[in-house]
Amino acid sequence: QVQLVESGGGLVHTGGSLTVSCAASGRTFNANTMGWFRQAPGKEREFVSAIHWSAGATLYADSVRGRFIISRDKAKFTLYLQMSSLKPEDMAVYYCAAGGRFGTRRDLYDYWGQGTQVTVSS
Repeated sequence: QVQLVESGGGLVHTGGSLTVSCAASGRTFNANTMGWFRQAPGKEREFVSAIHWSAGATLYADSVRGRFIISRDKAKFTLYLQMSSLKPEDMAVYYCAAGGRFGTRRDLYDYWGQGTQVTVSS
């Protein structure tokens, strides 16, 4: 099992920046990939970004490319998502996820955090 705990969510104004973090523990060697998904009220959970833990390759949703940066601290087993130029449509619960295969599909991820709320005020 891999345990994931997100932190860093909060309230930010449109155009502002925020960084969310995800601390991984447990059998972290089971996770080749870590990523972020988000879910807004009444909408399906959608892919935001992912990073291959060892190689560092990254993936981004079109909606966030150029505004969000995913990174990881391998020594601390911590994942980050730096969000800038935030828009009201970015408001959602952001979930950290970990899995054995690199990609954007939800079914590639076996472990999920509890989520952290990001609120963007217009």
